[in-house]
Amino acid sequence: MIAQNRYFTWCVLLAVAATGLMVGVARAAADAKQRELIAVLKSDAPKAEKAITCKQLAIYGNEEAVPTLAPLLADKELASWARIALEAIPGPAAYAALRGAMGNLQGRLLIGTINSIAVRGDARAVDGLIRKLDGGDADVASAAAVALGHIGGEKAARALARSLAGAPTGVRSAVAQGCILCAEWFLAQDRPAQAVKLYDAVRKADVPDQRHLEAIRGAILARQSDGIPLLIEQLRSTDRERFGIGLRTARELPGRNVTEALAAELKRLSPAQRPLLLLAIADRSDEAVLPAVLEAAQGASKDLRITALNILIHLGDVSCVPVLLAAATEGNRELEQAAMETLIRLPGKDVDADLLARLPQARGKLRVVLIELSGQRQIGDALGAVVSSLRDSDAKIRSAAVQTVGIIGQDQQAADLVGLLQATGNSSERAGIEKALLAVSGRCGAKCIPHLRPLTQGSDTALHMIGLHALAIVGGPEALAAVTSALESAKPAVQDEAARILSTWPNNWPQDADAGRALLTLATSAKKMSHQVLGLRGYLQYVRGTTKLTNDQKVARVNDLLDHINRPEEERLAIAVLGEAPSAGALELLKKLAQDPAVAEEAYSAIVQVADRGGPGLSKQQRREALQMIIEKSSNDGTKQRARRTLNRVK
Repeated sequence: MIAQNRYFTWCVLLAVAATGLMVGVARAAADAKQRELIAVLKSDAPKAEKAITCKQLAIYGNEEAVPTLAPLLADKELASWARIALEAIPGPAAYAALRGAMGNLQGRLLIGTINSIAVRGDARAVDGLIRKLDGGDADVASAAAVALGHIGGEKAARALARSLAGAPTGVRSAVAQGCILCAEWFLAQDRPAQAVKLYDAVRKADVPDQRHLEAIRGAILARQSDGIPLLIEQLRSTDRERFGIGLRTARELPGRNVTEALAAELKRLSPAQRPLLLLAIADRSDEAVLPAVLEAAQGASKDLRITALNILIHLGDVSCVPVLLAAATEGNRELEQAAMETLIRLPGKDVDADLLARLPQARGKLRVVLIELSGQRQIGDALGAVVSSLRDSDAKIRSAAVQTVGIIGQDQQAADLVGLLQATGNSSERAGIEKALLAVSGRCGAKCIPHLRPLTQGSDTALHMIGLHALAIVGGPEALAAVTSALESAKPAVQDEAARILSTWPNNWPQDADAGRALLTLATSAKKMSHQVLGLRGYLQYVRGTTKLTNDQKVARVNDLLDHINRPEEERLAIAVLGEAPSAGALELLKKLAQDPAVAEEAYSAIVQVADRGGPGLSKQQRREALQMIIEKSSNDGTKQRARRTLNRVK
């Protein structure tokens, strides 16, 4: 055990020694750097180099650099750079250098030095600064007044207070600023009475409005609860700036009694001012805030109510639900929108539970609102009550239920929606039900197919087409087969819709591999020319998008259909396929397609793309010949330039 303790002690000592060694090495390096920098300042180096050197001494310098920096305070070109270092170097020497310079400098150099003294907060400079207050230079006196404020203390405060009344007009604003800074110093020292005296002195003085506003704010905050009357005075002011400082201070002055006083003041302000004060109240953080906002949400002023409702998005909780529901069902469109937005975004599972508990007994507009909220808030447990409302006698309730089922419904609700479609002939209701059915079908997929079959098996053409739309959303082999079979329907409208749907079948080719065959059959064997065109377009898009075919296979598919590709629209689709399947075969087909002037430039561009990428069986000679042809025949300058660049690479 003794041996272990000794070993541990030696480890600690070694670590301490190593740390000390590293610190010593770093200190030695810093000292060496400082000596190097001081040497630059003493040399005949250019002023620009010396300026950067001063800046570096703010990092590496210590009291040894002060004697070299101090004379530079009188140098018009280097004074500001020297002050950067003197403001940062710790220790009494830098303080003394700046204080000493006050007696020897004038004008801008003196002002800069005073500003640096303010940065350092040198209390020993107060006497010298007080003497500058009474000098003939207004700018120097102003700088001294502000510096005294930054330093603070009783002596500085007394001097500034004495000077406030009699200071020249050009200096008085700076003296007022110094008084305000001193007042802040007293507050930081927990001496509010002294702070109040200074703030009040500035408030009563003949100084610019900005200083009055700063002093008003400080006087209110320094008085704490006793500052409420002064705060209310600002809020009642017809002066915009005073009202603004009142709003700012209303956010800062703590205390529940302050909040209650502000809430009471809401009733006395003009309609335009009330929302602004309510926003200020909402930024406070005591228990009286929420009751004040809730009261405003139930008041007579619509603008104030809307502001309150919007505030509750961030401030509210489950206790606000009754007030929000009342506004959401009141009948005023703007209030209803604001209340619904808040109810949708109001956080908390307890809010969901509260809304859910109200739903079974709710009637009329309240039921509509609760059903809509169930969807917007994704309250899954409300699904049973929502489904029971699908056949309500109130059309608005039915519509809300349908919309919510579209949001939170599951595959079983597809059957409910299909039943509704079959039970109504109202085109407007059918449109809403179809939208919900498509949403459920897209979310739940193939599980919905058994529930969708009744739509495609009935005699109602409109319902048959709705079923086809839902199947297209579902996708997959079973849905594809149902849509393909609809091509043989006895109803022309159903045939046309099936062809259109098939031509834009969801691009799930690995899952819907049979879509390619169905589209090819439609393109080559359909009885209607319009169906052939749709099939051809869909098939070319399939060939382009599938990853199951090689480039050569894609070219072969296009070649097999070449006799059917007779219109520019389909030619462009074929060109797009060939341009992305570089090979010798693609190049030859593109040359054929380029013979049609309507698509020649598209084909030329694709040829450049193929020649640039190369491909199986495509020799450099073939690529060069193709590119040379483009250069000679294309009328598009951009295509020609691409061809020339590619030709240079191929060579």
